[in-house]
Amino acid sequence: MQHQQRSGGRLSQNSDTEDTAHIVRLLAPRLAYFAGAARTEHVTRAAQELEVPQSTLSRALVRLERDLGVELFARHGRTVSLTPAGRTFLASAERALSEVGKAVESVRADADPTSGKVAFGFLHTMGSETVPGLIRAFRADHPRIRFSLVQNYGEAMLDRLRAGELDLCLTSPVPDAPGLVARRLDEQRLRLVVPDDHRLATRKRIRLAEAADEAFVTLEPGYGLRRITDDLCAEAGFRPRVAFEGEEAETLRGLVAAGLGVALLPPPAVARPGVVELTVTGQRAVREIGVAWLEGHPDTAPVAAFKKFLLGRRGRLLPE
Repeated sequence: MQHQQRSGGRLSQNSDTEDTAHIVRLLAPRLAYFAGAARTEHVTRAAQELEVPQSTLSRALVRLERDLGVELFARHGRTVSLTPAGRTFLASAERALSEVGKAVESVRADADPTSGKVAFGFLHTMGSETVPGLIRAFRADHPRIRFSLVQNYGEAMLDRLRAGELDLCLTSPVPDAPGLVARRLDEQRLRLVVPDDHRLATRKRIRLAEAADEAFVTLEPGYGLRRITDDLCAEAGFRPRVAFEGEEAETLRGLVAAGLGVALLPPPAVARPGVVELTVTGQRAVREIGVAWLEGHPDTAPVAAFKKFLLGRRGRLLPE
C-alpha cells in the first residue's frame, strides 16, 4: 500500500481519497480496471492512472469479458470504446465501486483510535445515571470517541453480542457461557420495595421469607433480575406469586406505588414517592454487574480503550 502523506500530523483529504481508492482497487480490481479503461477510453492511459502494467490491465479486461460472455469494449488499437453492454455494465460497476469505497471509509472511521466508535449495550436500569456517568468520565480523555448505545435485557444483549452487533455490554448476572469472556465489575444491593401504606412500610429491614404471602411484580422471564428474584425467593423457602410482569424496573416501581404488589429492585436513580425500600437481611440479596465481550474477537483501538477503562473501574462502576 502506498505511504500516506500527512499534513500537521493528520491525513490530508486528498490523501484519504487516494488511499481509499487504492484499497478499493485491491478489493475489487477487475471492476476498478474496467471502470478506469471506460473512463479514459485508452488502455495505456488507464494502466498509468491505475498504476498497473498495461499487460495486467489488458489481461484483466479480457478475462472479465470472457467470464461474462459479453464484449464490453470495441477495440481500436490501444483506444477502446464501450459497447452497449459495456455502458450498461459501467453504471452498475461504478455504483458497486462507490459502495465499496463508502464501506472502506466507514470501517476505517469506526476503528480510528481518536474518533472511532464503540457499540455498547447495557441494562435498562443503568441507562439514566450509570452509563451517562461512565461515558462522561471516559470522554474526558477520549473526547471524540463515538458510541452506539443499546438498552436491553441481559439475554437479548448477549445474543446481539454473539451476532457481532455489540462490542461490549454491561449485564447481570455475569454470564458464564461458551464463546464469551466476562468480568465482574460491581454489585448492587437489592431492596424489597413495598407501597408506602403497606403493612411492612414502617420497617427498615426485612427477611425475604416474611414476604412469602405477598403478590410480586417482576420483570418478564429471560431478564437477569427476574432470575435473581426467583433464586432469592427459592433460597428464602418460597416461590413468588407473580401478579404482574414488566420490561422495565421503574415501571415495576410504579406498579408497587399503585398497591399492586411488592418487588425486589436495585436502588433507583431518583427516589420515587409512594414506595418504601426495605433492606433485605438474612441472605445476600445483590445482583452482580459485569462486562462481556466475544472471546477471540479482535478489538479496534476505541473498543480496547473503553474496555480498559471499564475494567479499571472494578468496584467503582456504580454511583454511591
